[in-house]
Amino acid sequence: MSVRYKKLFHLMIEKNISNIELQKLAGFSANIITRMKREQYISLESVENICRVMNCGVDDILEFISDETSCAKNTCI
Repeated sequence: MSVRYKKLFHLMIEKNISNIELQKLAGFSANIITRMKREQYISLESVENICRVMNCGVDDILEFISDETSCAKNTCI
């Protein structure tokens, strides 16, 4: 099972928040943004901080996808 943060990036566009603004407001490094763009896991603490800043729930920023879907996109390891 993999994680996808596409919902977060759409929400950021809707709220006109840049990657750098989110990084500063949520208090995490640029590496977290990179990990999310690569559909990699981030800490629960980072997820919690993002939800606080975006005033939303976890299901508003991420979704879990099956390995079969990931493999179809050639992202299998």
